[in-house]
Amino acid sequence: MEKLIIVKVGGAVLEEEALINDFLDHFTAIPSKKILVHGGGRTATLLSKKLGIETKMVDGRRITDHETLKVVTMVYGGLINKSTVALLQSKGCNALGITGVDMNLISAVKRPVGEIDYGLVGDVTGVNASAFSVLIQAGVVPVLAPITHDGKGLLLNTNADTIASSIAVAMADLYQVSLVYCFEKAGVLADPNDDESVIPHLNFKLYQDLKNEGKIHSGMIPKLDNSFNALKMGVTEVIITSANTLNISKGTHLSL
Repeated sequence: MEKLIIVKVGGAVLEEEALINDFLDHFTAIPSKKILVHGGGRTATLLSKKLGIETKMVDGRRITDHETLKVVTMVYGGLINKSTVALLQSKGCNALGITGVDMNLISAVKRPVGEIDYGLVGDVTGVNASAFSVLIQAGVVPVLAPITHDGKGLLLNTNADTIASSIAVAMADLYQVSLVYCFEKAGVLADPNDDESVIPHLNFKLYQDLKNEGKIHSGMIPKLDNSFNALKMGVTEVIITSANTLNISKGTHLSL
């Protein structure tokens, strides 16, 4: 079975000129087939502020009203996606910038209103693994922005960590899948204030303990929730590591 690496990179990396080139050099150098999933939250927040649109977050997830959806579609599917693709092309990587809407790659439903109304946020209901495989086998490197649709013409803002996990699970029937989450830290930290406190191995029980103690919080929660779910659903390995090196031998390796 061929190896496939799915890399999710935080928007903070792609939004920093000092970081993006090194990261994309390392990504381009990955010899196996690969997919890149990205965010772009900081740029979306800054643009929202300039436009007078309030940004609301709950546990690292963005509340998305109609105006916010316009902003994240422009930023994620436009500026960040195409800038990243242009840089990858300059490095000899045959990248294709897309969203979950294109080729019906990722279908979703609007999240039901519960204790929190997330607005126009999508929960993934399906991944078109065969379409992804067609692109990959043709030598294309998909670069995916986290916008999905409901099949009825409605765009939905969808958590990029969730998208990466969902793709990894769907592709696990066709490939030996490694899911790699990259961001500006070297891995999951035991002490959020100490960049050297990387946890080399993190199982589900330890994760629950650290979350209850408040040492793991905010945006790291959906990242880890999706990571453990991917392992349960057949993904070979999940690694959280630094975007600076994209070194999958380091960082935090997850296990159930």
